[in-house]
Amino acid sequence: MIDYQKKTIKWGIIGAGRIAQTFATDIQYAGHASLQGIASRQVDPAKVFAEEFSVPNYYGSYAAMLADPAIDAVYIATPHSHHRDQSIAALNAGKHVLCEKPATVTGAELEDVITVAKQQGRYFMEGMWTYFMPVIQKTKRWVDEGRIGQLCHVKADFGFPLPYDPNLREYNNQLAGGCLLEMGIYPIAMAWLFLQKDPSSQSVWHHRAGNGVEDDVVILNTYGSNAATAQLTTSFRCKLNNYLTLIGTEGSITIADYWAAREARLYKGHECIDRIIEDREYQGFNHQIEQVSCEILAGQLRPSVVSWEDSRAFQRHIENIKMCF
Repeated sequence: MIDYQKKTIKWGIIGAGRIAQTFATDIQYAGHASLQGIASRQVDPAKVFAEEFSVPNYYGSYAAMLADPAIDAVYIATPHSHHRDQSIAALNAGKHVLCEKPATVTGAELEDVITVAKQQGRYFMEGMWTYFMPVIQKTKRWVDEGRIGQLCHVKADFGFPLPYDPNLREYNNQLAGGCLLEMGIYPIAMAWLFLQKDPSSQSVWHHRAGNGVEDDVVILNTYGSNAATAQLTTSFRCKLNNYLTLIGTEGSITIADYWAAREARLYKGHECIDRIIEDREYQGFNHQIEQVSCEILAGQLRPSVVSWEDSRAFQRHIENIKMCF
């Protein structure tokens, strides 16, 4: 049982890949969190990771870390296909869980995890870290305050060339590969953040790689009485512009590389009249880590920034898009 009077949450990481390295680097900038453990399927990768990032404890199995009472919460940094079972195992072990997005592969899997979180009285959140970025949060306030008038169009894309190789995790059907879950969740999450409703109609174009996994997807959503649209693109075949653009009746906002947003610009016509800049040395995971740690310390069991309803919306939209393939 966590003592909510203490000042930090002791974190462990499940999985020792690239995204885990970002978490390990950025946690040092979170005031109410410390990294205490790293677990991998074999002890050697965990040991190497621990030495590189000065992690005091390493484990040669996930179960070993989950059995350690010194670990309060875990960050799950494994392939999407493992998220459901690993989240449930961690929750049943009494750990709070921050799971890398997408939280699960399907909406049904997500409900399984939420059910266990409720049963065990533990915190569970999908790691849509972009929602915690100060630039994104300020942009949301601009839109809510009417700085660009009525929001008419959301344009978001995320794509980088990833040459086809069926042995890569990103192209592996058994590991829930494909650009929609890997990258497309970012544009989908942006449309949901700023429009906060399901589309009334949807058109989808997609391209498949040699093994049938989607490697390019274009989505056009319309939103009924709001007269709004969302144009969303994700790709393994090419580098996209990787911008978030919000266009309203009285102005627009642009954010380059919005998933790790460092700057937003507000325009009236062609003139930039305001901007937000976060000048930082780190990637930005610390904002998410700090918020989650503080909520756990406060005894809050439901996340406030990326809610369960947000995660349900992400899954709902992904499943609807896949139905159009």
